[in-house]
Amino acid sequence: MVNEHLSEDLLKEIIDNHDKLLDHDPRLSTDATQESQRRAEDLEALLDVSLTLNSSLDVDAVLDRVMRNAIGLMKAQRGLVMLLDDNGELQVRSAYNLCREEMMEEDFRISSSITSQVAATGRSVFTSDAQSDNRFSAAKSVVELNLRSIMCVPVMLKGTVIGVIYLDSSDRGKVFLKSDLYLFELYAQLVAIALNNARTFEQTERLKSYHQSVVANSPTGIVVMDNDTRIASINAIALEILDLDREKIRLLHQDLSPTSLLDLIPESERSRWQQMLATVVTTQEPHTHPRHYHNTGYLEKVLSIKIAPTDRLSDGSSGLIMALEDVTEKVTMEQYVILSEKLVARGEMAATVAHELNNYLSIIANNAELLSLNVDRSKFDKAKHNTSAIVDHVFKVKRFVDSLMDFSNPEPEYIAYDLRRLIDDLLFSLRIQPRLKLIQFSIDMANDLPSLEIDVGQVQQVLMNLLNNAADAIEERAVHESENGEDTEFAREIGIRADYDSEADEISVAVTDNGVGMSKETLAKIFTLHFSTKKGGHGLGLYNCQKIVDQHGGKLTAESTLGEGTTFTLTLPRFHTGIDSPDEP
Repeated sequence: MVNEHLSEDLLKEIIDNHDKLLDHDPRLSTDATQESQRRAEDLEALLDVSLTLNSSLDVDAVLDRVMRNAIGLMKAQRGLVMLLDDNGELQVRSAYNLCREEMMEEDFRISSSITSQVAATGRSVFTSDAQSDNRFSAAKSVVELNLRSIMCVPVMLKGTVIGVIYLDSSDRGKVFLKSDLYLFELYAQLVAIALNNARTFEQTERLKSYHQSVVANSPTGIVVMDNDTRIASINAIALEILDLDREKIRLLHQDLSPTSLLDLIPESERSRWQQMLATVVTTQEPHTHPRHYHNTGYLEKVLSIKIAPTDRLSDGSSGLIMALEDVTEKVTMEQYVILSEKLVARGEMAATVAHELNNYLSIIANNAELLSLNVDRSKFDKAKHNTSAIVDHVFKVKRFVDSLMDFSNPEPEYIAYDLRRLIDDLLFSLRIQPRLKLIQFSIDMANDLPSLEIDVGQVQQVLMNLLNNAADAIEERAVHESENGEDTEFAREIGIRADYDSEADEISVAVTDNGVGMSKETLAKIFTLHFSTKKGGHGLGLYNCQKIVDQHGGKLTAESTLGEGTTFTLTLPRFHTGIDSPDEP
């Protein structure tokens, strides 16, 4: 019947065209063996495509490979990949034989309308003969470019369209078939997975960069370590606070022999740091030390330290993260407030103020010394800080002295306070004095020290006097031995020991020096008003100390051996039981 309607020449042309199409696309074959081979080749092609797409985590690189593989897989002539932006608009990200700048020209409006339709519906568009397909045959680009095959599939992730892939061809010998569409839809699923991997990687990298930027620009020092205290990360503020050189630090995972934080800590402090860090590793609970006294080698600082466990090191292992803050200025200001508000004064106010100000002015002298040192080291930021501190503290001293003119007989204020903190604060303010830098301090405080109900400023004043007297006695011994031609290179030592007597419910603090010592006659008079062995002394220091201790219901005693040293022992009840001293006649 066919031959009745077709001429032999036309029939021969149809058969020849079919053979050519079969050569170009085996999917037209009905042979079972060829069908099995075709499926194997399709699977192999998809495997190769998957390996290629997932060999990169860069989105643009993945998209370029998507386009090249799509053209090769489908043997198309033109194509493009478009992704939806944040506004839901399709944006060309990769193209083959299509100019991105001309996508809205009349020649390519057909592709624009098809891609928008696929993105909106999530359904593929396919035609193997656009010339006779009523949906496309009237389009200018189909006619002028003689387009034959068009195929556009959605790229979907978790049921949501994230983009489309468009292909077309004008080659009669290579038409897109329905089986091509199924294969291309599988390809689009692989593309979605590869794009998701690349985007996840980019987001992770951006988040990592953001975190690194936050850490680098944080006003707080941050140190990240493994559980062996080997440094994984340290920012510039932490380096400045700890006075460390970044070039000398080898980071974890970047060096075979990473630097341990403990190796950078002065030996005298190392055990305290090790205990803090070990506590967090063992308990896996955060640890806070609001006032840690740290000696950088030429300057004492007060640090606020917070340490917490973390399981987010770069290799996935657990470790520690430590936040450091330099609170030196804050602590110094607190001490000024306490000392200025609580200074004991009566009829000898002017002399007492002069006596105590010698202690406070040492801080200004220390900043002046550091100013010269920092200028020599070209550390101008620190020098600027020293200059500001000097001016600021001079102004505060002036205000302090002015306020004392109206200060008569302040009532003590008794509060529960940590004696360990009080002693640490006091040593911080005193040890910056040049003469005290030559002295080795030995601190021994019992672990079971409870809080004391005291007037903080007054008790601190007592301990300050005892420590200054100890330093004076050591200096006097050095001068005495020098004048007598003796060896003056003795070890200058001050010891502070604090113990708690649970039966008596009281705390004792002993301050011991190896200074010049006192004779029995002198020892009997030291608490007498206006008695002093110092040249130009007023005899007010120990007298006022005795009055303060009496008000607290405590005791202040002294033991001394001439030429060997002195021990003052301050004993205070845990709770205030003293009475105000009677007015002087």
